[in-house]
Amino acid sequence: MNLTIEVNNNTLQASQGETILDVLSRNGMKVPTLCYMKGLFPTGSCRMCVVEVEGRRNLVTACSEPVLDGMKIMTHSMRVIESRKTIVELLLSNHPDDCLYCERNGSCELQKLSEDLNVRERRISGNKNNYKLDVSSTSIVRDPAKCILCGRCVRVCEEIEGVTAIEFVGRGSKTFIDTSFNHGLNLSSCVNCGQCIMVCPTGALKEKPHINEIKNNLSNPDKVVVVQYAPSISVSLAEEFGFKPGQNIIGLMNAALRRIGFNFVFDTSFSADLTIMEEASELVHRVTNGGVLPMITSCCPGWVKYAEEFGHDILPNLSSCKSPQQMMGAIIKSYFAESEGIAPENIYSVSVMPCTAKKFEQQREEMTQNGISDVDAVLTTRELARLIRMYGIDIHKMEPELADSPLGTRSSAGKIFGSSGGVMEAAIRTAHYLITGKEMVKFQVKALRGLQGRKEAHIQIGDLNVGVAVVSGLKNAAELLEEVRNGRDDIHFIEVMACPGGCINGGGQPIGTDEEAVKARMATLYDIDEKDAIKASHKNPYIVELYDKFLGKPLGHKSHHLLHTHYQKREVN
Repeated sequence: MNLTIEVNNNTLQASQGETILDVLSRNGMKVPTLCYMKGLFPTGSCRMCVVEVEGRRNLVTACSEPVLDGMKIMTHSMRVIESRKTIVELLLSNHPDDCLYCERNGSCELQKLSEDLNVRERRISGNKNNYKLDVSSTSIVRDPAKCILCGRCVRVCEEIEGVTAIEFVGRGSKTFIDTSFNHGLNLSSCVNCGQCIMVCPTGALKEKPHINEIKNNLSNPDKVVVVQYAPSISVSLAEEFGFKPGQNIIGLMNAALRRIGFNFVFDTSFSADLTIMEEASELVHRVTNGGVLPMITSCCPGWVKYAEEFGHDILPNLSSCKSPQQMMGAIIKSYFAESEGIAPENIYSVSVMPCTAKKFEQQREEMTQNGISDVDAVLTTRELARLIRMYGIDIHKMEPELADSPLGTRSSAGKIFGSSGGVMEAAIRTAHYLITGKEMVKFQVKALRGLQGRKEAHIQIGDLNVGVAVVSGLKNAAELLEEVRNGRDDIHFIEVMACPGGCINGGGQPIGTDEEAVKARMATLYDIDEKDAIKASHKNPYIVELYDKFLGKPLGHKSHHLLHTHYQKREVN
């Protein structure tokens, strides 16, 4: 049913069931929001999106108010603006005045609202919040003093991830957000995915920084400092430097990393190919030898920790493969160290990841060989951007450079790892070859592409009809696993990513990312796949060489020792 409404003296068309905010957004008319989250039920609790509706005594929240035929709305009347301004002033009354030092200076929504509403003096004074900084987590830092109680972190943790590591505590003016029993994040059910950081409007949540440690090692002449970067980084870093969303700046990034002082620059897409060789071989082994099915990917450390905490019964279903980050780290400190004549303990290995959970994964006890960590430090996409600026590098004036070989050569199957469904599609390509001895006629599996939280397909591989499923967002994973527990047996292989849309929307990606930017990143990865000549991991010549010269064969003794791991049950409060 079509409705007609009037907004700021303009006639607009609306549909039954839409909210005022829906109609305004579709017509390019913006009202500020703080608590609103697209796709989740609106609460209207922050009151920032209030508008004036003719005939109503009180202002109404645009995010939760349904449109009615003939409704007349003013989005920026004096009454509305003064209401919004008062809300911001109340939020600022007890907010820390450390913007110059804040992680979010320049990308803070509260700061932006203050500017937009011309808040230039303190009319309301309040006692400053006095909360302790929570630095207990290996991945995420909480600064409750900067929290404005919008609730977005609580909602994403509960309604998207199904983890509920944080919640509202107290009542009225004594309300704050905390973990259960007031313990640190390290003792909570937090899986380190960082989606709370992505939705936080202020600096109340940020990643645990590794920049200073990396700087110290870059200036240490006794260390060979190497860096690897995940498949999605080259299509997301661009936005930090004013390029259009999704632009692939891999050559410029290689050049910038060398200017910073890294001795070797490697593309983690290479070890994504390596992961596929091991993972596809593991899948084929399980399918043909009556192994535990469905097999579930283990590339996402947020998902792995979730399984260790909430899915003890499905731990045998997880692939034993390390993630591409850890596989690359292991190969750098074994094969690469040996071929270059460098002692592994003299290599300082850095990874650049779209993910805060990688900081947790990097320090896991299982990710060491003879007391030496596979990876020594992890930077998020945001941290890499800060490091590039810190070293005074103008990335716009760089000439593109290639990553170092041999660990820098990849197939496009390794590159699409950055998108939800990419791991599955890459694995299917190689599993098909391992089972039939033939390449797929069409490498693309379109049913597994897109931003949907759940995708399924049945793939005919020789005489086998293989059921596969892809889920992103841990709540979607929980729902699928419950179906498996209840007897569903037509799914043989499951890909799980904690972050909606996969690594292209990871917790370490640029702040302020919208859905269109995520779509642009995904489109670029698939465009690379369309254009590249080598589309399957098993066809990467340097992967073949690595097995011939060093590893032996997939699932062999040496590859199992270096590239596979195990998981453990975790008890949480």
